[in-house]
Amino acid sequence: MEPRKGHLSKMKSIMAEPVEYSLPLDDELLPLKPLIGKAVAMTFAGVIHCTACGRKIKKTYDQGYCFPCVRSLAECDMCIVRPERCHYHLGTCREPAWGEANCMQPHVVYLANSSGLKVGITRETNIPTRWIDQGAVQALPVMRVGARYHSGLLETLFKEHVADRTDWRQMLKGDAAPLDLAAERDRLLAAAAEGIDRFRERFGEDALELLGDEAPIALSYPVDCYPEKARPLNFDKTPRIEGELMGIKAQYLILSAGVLNVRKFTGYEITISSI
Repeated sequence: MEPRKGHLSKMKSIMAEPVEYSLPLDDELLPLKPLIGKAVAMTFAGVIHCTACGRKIKKTYDQGYCFPCVRSLAECDMCIVRPERCHYHLGTCREPAWGEANCMQPHVVYLANSSGLKVGITRETNIPTRWIDQGAVQALPVMRVGARYHSGLLETLFKEHVADRTDWRQMLKGDAAPLDLAAERDRLLAAAAEGIDRFRERFGEDALELLGDEAPIALSYPVDCYPEKARPLNFDKTPRIEGELMGIKAQYLILSAGVLNVRKFTGYEITISSI
């Protein structure tokens, strides 16, 4: 492979058996399937640009942004990671047009099996990408609502009974043991029944649609070999990272030298080549 240069951003994925990945480098998409099983080198030249405004920066915040953008953009507000704190309805959204396009859209509350059972939410149009980004081997939509705020409120009900985060180290050690997601859904709906009733009383019966007829979805990843220990790699500490590409899962490149969270280094200019 000829050396390719560009700024990193989140890997693109296509649902397939296994999932197919491409690495964005500015305007180019580099297919990664041909590189699995081969030795590669990635070199960081010390150049970082904000993924939003493009300014040159010394460090990133919130996966690729400069500090001013983190303070001003709606996509960097706290309610993105804590949707139950959405304040759009209070008229204080940083960018109302962005909120309309991204948050005031149908969202799904789901169960996934990545490092074990977890609950999550995503915009309906992000299915199945959201599950792939988390390294889920199984996923099941549970509810559909009309806005991110509503999905966040419902997620908090499930969080009382099940995890809402993926243990990335455990996820990268291998595929999680299969679960009966339909049975877990029924268990959690029963456990959260009172809270769901209160939600309907507050927002109306039509504000929540149970997706009882959905079947679990299985996902697989292009991994030849999982690491015994998921040692994180970091361009800030090691500007040149090299090793055999053993596989890809979630947003991680699994190398013989360790694992690289590509999304963490959004905005970093790197050169990738075969060695």
